[in-house]
Amino acid sequence: MNPDQAEIFESYHDDLAAVERKIAGEIDPGYRAMVVAGAVFVLLLTLVLPHAGHTRGLDILFSDDTAAADRIGLPSRVFQWFVLIFGIGFSSLALLTRRWAFAWVAVAGTAVGSVFGVLSIWHRQTPGIGNYRGAGPSVGLILGAIAMIVLTFHWLKVVWSRTAVQLEAEEQRRIAAAEEEERSRRWLMGEED
Repeated sequence: MNPDQAEIFESYHDDLAAVERKIAGEIDPGYRAMVVAGAVFVLLLTLVLPHAGHTRGLDILFSDDTAAADRIGLPSRVFQWFVLIFGIGFSSLALLTRRWAFAWVAVAGTAVGSVFGVLSIWHRQTPGIGNYRGAGPSVGLILGAIAMIVLTFHWLKVVWSRTAVQLEAEEQRRIAAAEEEERSRRWLMGEED
């Protein structure tokens, strides 16, 4: 590589690094985008489906009298907020923007939300104080827990996978660094072409 070529390469070095950083911050969910979108739709549907007894998901979010009458406990309340914030909110944001950071927040939130979903189902089947037995888990709660587990699985696969473009950019960066190192070595040894 002659000095003119080295100068030209150096002028593009910062641009290449910026492009690589931009690519590294993006995700490509591929076919999983349809599965994630379907799971988000199911979560939206669970907000209007019965959660337990006569209580819907929206009743829990708004702390409605219906939720109080059905004695909806803390696990179900926390679960519904995780559904809204991470299952619907951050999953939609990650799908729309294709940003890796939003996908990571979505996977972390849906993983914790999945635990609260299973805990909510268990809580609805356990007798309360004074041997109180309320309504068991309904279709909205069960579908919501399953959808959160599906979201967790698919977001994990998306955030851990590397796209071909990302791998190619990393390879080009390694080649460029090796060429620069070789050029510097030759210059130091006086073997300049």
